[in-house]
Amino acid sequence: MTLSQLDYIVAVDTYRHFATAADNCHVTQPTLSMQIQKLEDELGIKVFDRSKQPVVPTEVGETVLAQAREVLRAARRIPEIVSESKNDFQGDLKIGVIPTLAPYLLPYFIGEFIGKYPTVSVQIQELVTDQIVERLRKGLLDVGLVVTPLDDNGITEIPLFREPFVVYAADSHPLAAQTRIDSANLPTDGLWLLTGGHCLRNQVLSVCGADRPANATNALRYETGSLETLIKLIDRQDGFTLLPFLATIDMDDTRRARVRPFESPAPVREVSLVIHRSFLKRRLIDALRAEIIRHLPADLTTDTPSGTVVTLG
Repeated sequence: MTLSQLDYIVAVDTYRHFATAADNCHVTQPTLSMQIQKLEDELGIKVFDRSKQPVVPTEVGETVLAQAREVLRAARRIPEIVSESKNDFQGDLKIGVIPTLAPYLLPYFIGEFIGKYPTVSVQIQELVTDQIVERLRKGLLDVGLVVTPLDDNGITEIPLFREPFVVYAADSHPLAAQTRIDSANLPTDGLWLLTGGHCLRNQVLSVCGADRPANATNALRYETGSLETLIKLIDRQDGFTLLPFLATIDMDDTRRARVRPFESPAPVREVSLVIHRSFLKRRLIDALRAEIIRHLPADLTTDTPSGTVVTLG
């Protein structure tokens, strides 16, 4: 059994296609297939069920693959230890960020981080939370920026800050007449939501009370994948939505006039770095965390603002 063979089976599991796995491992498909066959012969089991398309692991193959990923992570940790001993920051850093954070948080720190660590190649992917977690498990990402808690035993959460929610309401909506909003009395009539798969959708429904009966038949009027689309729809139509604080910072005066804070305690969401429990690149991730916290707006810290944390529920 060799590390290369383990690398090959992990690649096939990741891409569920032998040719694609071979390309990503920089070997020919016959070479990859032969080495996987040798490994299976040595173990006396089949790692993959080749009768299905796309190829899938067998039941015992799932267990072998999980252990193979752990072995490969441990092997890759060795050169990192040497690099860290030299205080040498270099290599790739693959970051996954959820769409409701990416455009509002990244501009605060990413330029400074790249400038401070010019030998680090930063690769950023905008993904929903489930995709980030899955790619962390498969080693396709090093770290994620998501909203927690996730309650996943395989994922380590490193809290960064708590971000309050605000109401964004059209001028014609009854909420616009209030100076502060009581979260216990939020209506569902006229509520605009992100599409399914976005954790912010679940958080908004938690605040608005998804289990409360809507006070109009047209309660959930429209769904989109973009916060900016929600804002523009409210600007030109009617209704309201909930926005995270960072999404309101660069608003012009016209839009800022449509923002209403919540009465205390305001609902907040916890933003964290998430990593696989056997994570690599420890020093780089520590440096990333420090850079994010250093460049946050003054209102956002781990301890403040206080409020009721809205989970993914």
